[in-house]
Amino acid sequence: MPRRAYLAAMQSDDELKRLHWRAHHRGTREADMMIGSFFDRHGERWDASQRALFDDMLNEQDVDIMAWAIGTAEPPERFRGELMADLKRLDYMQIAK
Repeated sequence: MPRRAYLAAMQSDDELKRLHWRAHHRGTREADMMIGSFFDRHGERWDASQRALFDDMLNEQDVDIMAWAIGTAEPPERFRGELMADLKRLDYMQIAK
């Protein structure tokens, strides 16, 4: 089966592999694309605390994460900061035309 065009190559670090899988297997293609692309763009540069925060965010509902990203809902206090600012930029997604 061919790899989906929006999926980046798998990571070598076990924690990054796990986060990559969780980010790209959310339940809907839209969430897979948004959350997975966000991870692909930023995940490798995150330190342990940022990875833990992203891991915690992955426990939230996709509709909530996507609402935070597009600004239709405010994220919980614990997610506010650099991670959420990066998510809200939406510059990590490549949309096929």
